[in-house]
Amino acid sequence: MINTELFDSSLTALKDYLGLKKTETLLIVSDETKREIAQMLLEAGKQLSKEAFLIEMKQREINGEEPPAQITELMKKVDVVVCPTAKSLTHTDARRNAVKEGVRVATMPGIGNDTMIRCLSADAEKVISLSLRVKNILKDASEIRVVTEKGTDLYMPMKGRNVIESTGVLRNRGESGNLPSGEVYLAPSEGKSHGKLVIDGSVAGIGMLKVPITIDIKNGYAEKIEGGEEAGILTGMLDKVGKDARAVAEFGVGTNYKAQLCGEILEDEKVYGTIHVAFGNNVSMGGTINVKSHIDGLVIEPDVYVDGELIMKKGVLL
Repeated sequence: MINTELFDSSLTALKDYLGLKKTETLLIVSDETKREIAQMLLEAGKQLSKEAFLIEMKQREINGEEPPAQITELMKKVDVVVCPTAKSLTHTDARRNAVKEGVRVATMPGIGNDTMIRCLSADAEKVISLSLRVKNILKDASEIRVVTEKGTDLYMPMKGRNVIESTGVLRNRGESGNLPSGEVYLAPSEGKSHGKLVIDGSVAGIGMLKVPITIDIKNGYAEKIEGGEEAGILTGMLDKVGKDARAVAEFGVGTNYKAQLCGEILEDEKVYGTIHVAFGNNVSMGGTINVKSHIDGLVIEPDVYVDGELIMKKGVLL
């Protein structure tokens, strides 16, 4: 039976955000956890494209883990790839290599039906406008400071780093990003971030937090991680990969007014009024850390200073 709302959202994703054409080929890469969404994307793709294919792999263990080599090769041989998966394929060589071949790639890590339906109803032009506004504030900055009432006080140098707006609109050859989207992000200067980060929203691969996680950061690395049971889980996820999984990789600002906190980082990190800091891989955003892990942590109602000037107060852009 067709889920009408999910099918309509799939049409919107492929037609309005990805600009899929009748002359193009589409590949959907999924796993056993996202079959319904993948199937609706396939049905919508059959209507909009020349050919549409669906391939299912085993669920990956961590965000950033590569898909099988056979799928990596297939991703380079089509015009558009969409990846509704449990774990993120955003920070993988498979995605990067497909993009080098001119493929448009939309990653949908952890996406649920509600997120698909809700966030793809956002006015794309409104998300674009807010994202560009935030990008313009950050693009010539040298340092970001984030402060919260729960204890965050984190400095992230960023002079000369590329600031990227991710709107989910991927209509040109070789474009790539999350779908749905709505964020502005960058890779802070490696080895220089320092201070304290208190994650009080959600963490990729864990979900909504019962107890905030406090992370002491020195010379660009998470040194001490404290909190409840979830702090131990995060520590295990990072240490399983190695030292560079603890490296500060990303600072991002949510710019999707339709997004809501739900425990899935794909949507959570897009929520307007939040920021996120990620640890691990950042080569996709112009950084130098190439490790098989990328884990985001969400901070609610932050004060954000750019070169000493307050630009966001308790999550509201000034």
